[in-house]
Amino acid sequence: MSKRDYYEILGVEKGASKDEIKRAYRKLSKKYHPDINKEPGADEKFKEIAEAYEVLSDDNKRAQYDQFGHTDPNQGFGGFGGGFSDFGEGGFGGFEDILNSFFGGGSTRRRNPNAPRQGADLQYTMTLEFQEAVFGKETDIEIPREEDCGTCHGSGAKPGTKPEECPYCHGTGQITAEQNTAFGRIVNRRACHHCQGTGKIIKDKCTTCGGTGKVKKRKKIHVRIPAGIDDGQQLRIAGQGEPGINGGPAGDLYVVFYVKPHEFFQRDGEDIYCDMPITFVQAALGDEIEVPTLHGKVKLKIPAGTQSNTKFRLRGKGVKHLRGNGIGDQHVTVKVVTPTKLTEKQKQILREFAEISGQTLEEQDETFFEKVKRVLKGD
Repeated sequence: MSKRDYYEILGVEKGASKDEIKRAYRKLSKKYHPDINKEPGADEKFKEIAEAYEVLSDDNKRAQYDQFGHTDPNQGFGGFGGGFSDFGEGGFGGFEDILNSFFGGGSTRRRNPNAPRQGADLQYTMTLEFQEAVFGKETDIEIPREEDCGTCHGSGAKPGTKPEECPYCHGTGQITAEQNTAFGRIVNRRACHHCQGTGKIIKDKCTTCGGTGKVKKRKKIHVRIPAGIDDGQQLRIAGQGEPGINGGPAGDLYVVFYVKPHEFFQRDGEDIYCDMPITFVQAALGDEIEVPTLHGKVKLKIPAGTQSNTKFRLRGKGVKHLRGNGIGDQHVTVKVVTPTKLTEKQKQILREFAEISGQTLEEQDETFFEKVKRVLKGD
């Protein structure tokens, strides 16, 4: 089944900015995260969203995707096979065999089926509390992965025996067929179906692993999460993926983070945002209020005459930069709260205040009301 377009998955246009892509990912990841959405298929949907964001949030990966789509540009012509040496899995042979078909040449180069190969990468999704992402943490996780069978030590053969050379491909892992045509000699190579391209046949299979040489186990891994990690970002842990094949290096483990929202703070990069309610009296007369931050409570001076939605900055009270020095800021927006329940005494005080001021609200802000009147009249 062909993969869906990454832009379509996130619901953004191809020319979307990084901020638009980030907002779309956050919205969808919260909707389909397995810890929140228990509907069938939500887990696969979340993985699809994470994969799309991983590519589109990286400038290099996005540029490559925009040019080549899901096709790996390193895979031969347009993604057929696995590079020149593997071009023949579908029936043409390697690149040298294409030349052979025209020039009748004779190349003996073959891919060694028993050459060391790197193991596959793994992905693990971790949910973090808001503060854990800000300050970092250390934890242990368990991942299911394949490891060499302890009984046969990865050979796949029953203890006391060993794999034998495949008599059909003579250990090459490939079956070669030659045909003379009007264009020259065509060499056609395919993976040997007797040994599945390994060049070896196991007559007496290990009873523990069934001849595969691998068993599924859960491995505990210690993870150090750096301070400042953000929603949707990932951490690469080298060498903790699937084990290598034929003595090759192990793959890597990628830990993708989902950060739970906070009930009071909002985060944008290294900056923190919050709203603080203040009373009409505090706004009019000024005051010093106590504001919660991720680093503890701080004092904030409110000047007399402060209007609702006025913004203040608390420098150095944000999130540590993930790559580099420095800490972001906290932005505080004050909201003047209008009381909904007043005692009779409070009402009387406000009436006296209105009388003492000697002006109605319209008179105090005549310019504003004139603008409203003109809009209503259609001028």
